[in-house]
This record gives sequence, C-alpha cells and structure tokens, in this order.
Amino acid sequence: MLAVENLSAGYGGARVLHGIGFGVGAGEVVTLLGRNGMGKTTTVRAIMGLLKPLAGRIAFDGADVTGQAPHRIARRGIGLVPEGRQVFPTLTVEENLLATAANRAGGAPRWTLPAVLALFPRLAERRRNLGARLSGGEQQMVAIARALMTNPRLLILDEATEGLAPIIRTEIWSVLARLRAEGQAILLIDKNLGATMKLADRHVVIEKGQVVWTGTSAELAAAPQVRDTYLHV
Repeated sequence: MLAVENLSAGYGGARVLHGIGFGVGAGEVVTLLGRNGMGKTTTVRAIMGLLKPLAGRIAFDGADVTGQAPHRIARRGIGLVPEGRQVFPTLTVEENLLATAANRAGGAPRWTLPAVLALFPRLAERRRNLGARLSGGEQQMVAIARALMTNPRLLILDEATEGLAPIIRTEIWSVLARLRAEGQAILLIDKNLGATMKLADRHVVIEKGQVVWTGTSAELAAAPQVRDTYLHV
C-alpha cells in the first residue's frame, strides 16, 4: 500500500533522512522506532507532502505521490494524527470531527460521527465542548477520531500516546488494537516499546536518518542489542 524508497529529505542545508526505505501493506501495522531527532517525524512529513523530498520515491497504492501537495496525498486515503494533536481550539468536538469528514475508502463509510463517538465515549460526553477546553488525552482522541472521519485506507499516528495519563494511553492502545483487528493499515510512531510490540506486525528502526534494522515483534524481542543500541535513552 505504502512504499518509501531511498528517501532523503531535510531542512535548509541540513539533510535529516539519508536513503530511507520501508513499506506498509494492506491491513498491516508498522512502527517507526528510534530515539528523538533520528528522523521519524521528518519521514512522516515527507510522506504527507509537508516536506519536499530531496531524493527518492514515495508511492501509495501504486501511484507515485512524491512531492505532491498535502491535500492531494490525503485525498488518496491517508489520514494523519499529527504530533501535538493540532485540534481546532475554537471549534467544538463535534465541529472538529465534521470539519474533516470524507469517504476516501469508497463504498459505505465505516467511520461516521456516531461511529467515532461510539469508539470514544468520552468524546460523546464532551461533543459540545470547545477544543481548547479539552484535556491533552481528550484532544488526542479528537485527533484520532478526526483522522478516522476521513475513512482512510492508511492511518498514520505520530507520537500516539506521548505525554498522556496512563488511563488514556490504555484506552488509545485498546482503540488501535480494535482498528488493527478490523484490518486498518497503520503506520505508528510511539515510544512505548512494550505496547507497540504487542500491536505491530513489523518494526522499522531509524538511526540518524537511516534504517538500521527491520523485523517482526518476535525478532525484536530476541534482539536486545537492537533495543539497547538504538531505542533506549
């Protein structure tokens, strides 16, 4: 579904990514792992057209989307939950969700307003609250629900549970497990290695803008040297 080939990108004169390559198949959950500053968010920004690649190719469902405008890439069926949530502060929960509603997967839409409110009952209780009056965890739920409202074929989450209370993290991991069980393709960035290893099919480890390891959760569990060298602070 998603193919990233020999991708290089950066900011100004500083190159951050140096020939990254990986893929996400239909219904697959893949993580990008690595310490802070290694290029994970830069990779997501390049995929979404928010940063123009210096070299390489990005394909989605067989179509070359390298360097296309963000709205064109999103319309192909990629939903982004950005780092920092970026909820509209002056819109209510319901307005935040309806603002992005679309049916990019084709057929009958899986994710409607009633469906995402059932997925996140806490948001149903706060549907009239302004975004600025939500907790960080509630804002993250809005960000995930908002991306689902586009009915994406691929869901990308950048720092899915960073800085959230344990009870909220547990709820979000439960939602992601349900999405995986329903066949939602997901590209995930998160520092919770234990949770990601339970959820994901494969992991891509990035160090200084390069892929240094890739494998399954079982293979990562059997590779303490990879965890110690590239993932532990």
